[in-house]
Amino acid sequence: MIRVVVAEDQSAVRAGLVMILRSAPDIEVVGEAADGEEAVLLARELRPDVVLMDIQMPRLDGVEATRRVVAEQLADVLVLTTFDLDEYVFGALRAGAAGFLLKDTDADRLLEGVRLVARGDGMIAPAVTRRLIGAFAGQPAKRSADPAVLDALTPREREVLACLGSGQSNAEIAVRLEMAEATTKTHVSRILAKLEMRSRVQAAVLAQELGMVQTS
Repeated sequence: MIRVVVAEDQSAVRAGLVMILRSAPDIEVVGEAADGEEAVLLARELRPDVVLMDIQMPRLDGVEATRRVVAEQLADVLVLTTFDLDEYVFGALRAGAAGFLLKDTDADRLLEGVRLVARGDGMIAPAVTRRLIGAFAGQPAKRSADPAVLDALTPREREVLACLGSGQSNAEIAVRLEMAEATTKTHVSRILAKLEMRSRVQAAVLAQELGMVQTS
């Protein structure tokens, strides 16, 4: 069972999200938050698998709430926003969010997104991932990516990192590199640990910044 906290300040929107999530037999809504402060407190108390996090909320916005949840390793965060690939989304991803959804996403895609984030696959779909990563990588970075960070990775892990940079899912990486999906997941976990990153999206952006992604 996937345990979810829903953080959304508009009560009607929150109720709709909760209704959709509760329609799935494998998802349980364990808490509802009306602002970022409450979202962090609930995440600490309930330790859900996923926090569905709105960006603009009172008291504490979704970006800072995401940063706190991720920093404390309380849950994976799936960001919910009306803003399509703007600075708020970039901020949330830099804070370690596993992915994002627009508020007009249909019910099936919402459920799919929660499931994918819960199992560690990050973004909803490769096409969305590629668009997001491409836009994110084009933003001014707070620091320049240092190629020396790759020294800690094995050659195979570098291949997996390059695939992450092109927005591939674990299943796609497994096919491309001819290995089991479980092995791919292990490689991704090791890459994140070695790079001291929480999100595969952060690793994907690093791959973009280091020019590891081939366009062919």
